[in-house]
Amino acid sequence: MAYAKKMAKLIGKCEIVLVHVIEWSPYSFQTPEENAMRHKRREEELTQATTRIIDPAVQALKKDGFNVKGIVRHGDVTDLLNKVAVDEGADQIVVARSSEHGFVERIFGSSTVKLVAHASVPVTVVV
Repeated sequence: MAYAKKMAKLIGKCEIVLVHVIEWSPYSFQTPEENAMRHKRREEELTQATTRIIDPAVQALKKDGFNVKGIVRHGDVTDLLNKVAVDEGADQIVVARSSEHGFVERIFGSSTVKLVAHASVPVTVVV
């Protein structure tokens, strides 16, 4: 967020769009009972992420004088960050480097790498 704030100050009149994506894996297997509760659980996760993560960050940025909007989505992080960027008319996406390491990342790559490779706008990766 510090880098996005720095860039917004340099650019001047612009909007910061904070996006939090709750990952969903199509490869997880669930029982019929879990599937029945899935929608309710998804809505609870969206509400919690909004109130615990996005709302406080939005308020802090607004307090510092930034024009900011917060968005929470549920799904594939790469697809959703790109979709939000396109829908919002973003000039760039700023993300932190993924810190996950393991077998899946070695085979499929991290979300950050996928985003850099497939995004419709430039991606700045902050270490």
